[in-house]
Amino acid sequence: MTTKQVANPQIKLWIAAIKPPMYSVAIMPIWVGTAVAFAETRNFNLGIFSTFIAAAILILAWENISNDVFDSETGIDKNKHHSLVNLTGNKLLIFWLGNLCLAAGLLGIIAIGIWQNDPTVIGLILLCCLLGYTYQGPPFRLGYQGLGEIICFFAFGPLAMAAGYYSQTQSWSTTSLAASVIVGIATSLILFCSHFHQVKDDIAAGKRSPVVRLGTAKAAQVLYWFTGSIYPLILLFVLWGIFPVWTLMSWLSLPYAFQLCRHVQQNHHLPEKVSNCKFIAVNLHFFCCLLLGLGFIFVGG
Repeated sequence: MTTKQVANPQIKLWIAAIKPPMYSVAIMPIWVGTAVAFAETRNFNLGIFSTFIAAAILILAWENISNDVFDSETGIDKNKHHSLVNLTGNKLLIFWLGNLCLAAGLLGIIAIGIWQNDPTVIGLILLCCLLGYTYQGPPFRLGYQGLGEIICFFAFGPLAMAAGYYSQTQSWSTTSLAASVIVGIATSLILFCSHFHQVKDDIAAGKRSPVVRLGTAKAAQVLYWFTGSIYPLILLFVLWGIFPVWTLMSWLSLPYAFQLCRHVQQNHHLPEKVSNCKFIAVNLHFFCCLLLGLGFIFVGG
């Protein structure tokens, strides 16, 4: 009984450190970009799609792991028990594990470039990686200046979506660009929500996240507009004829939007209670993007 009581919290810490739900962030830009490509061309390359998904997951793993390493250097994670560095006590091991994930992921992207005899996707993903590094990596640490959400928007929105679409078509699309705005906002929303419960630690480490700059009360109000912008934009793109009507299925994710805004509004000043809001944001991101992609697939089918 005692062993179970000790083991279970440790398992929970490792699960929290690995962040399994967060990997939908890597998958959805490729999914939606591929869905738009299928709607427009009626073609789908399963080999490229599956390789891209695997590579994207590995690259996001690198980003998450390296962020733990970089945060350990600033002291911002001293109270974060589920940091991989804190769990293992071996920063060098975690650093090289992250680099191994990056190398493996880039090999997949390079393979796509070789199959297509076209380096465009490689260039787009390298740019995503560069932006990802500037978020927490020295000497940039742009996330500490409150620029993380902007970086997140471009890396997981227009750039990753363009790569996903291009990997299937070797061309560009205004529809894909419009869809990337939705994906980018939904992804940045997750990062924005991750700041509410760690304001004290952020201030102590000199990190000026948007929530630190605004204060939790104002940030909770901004969240309403931030979250609420997704659905009118989708409707607008449908009315303009950029999106098919089927993409309005993404509105079925609205319950998660209401849950997220209500939860943060009620608990923005209570770190222990508001700490799970980023996982509500992950649910919103996942179902909104999943249904958005299905809307394009139904048209393509």
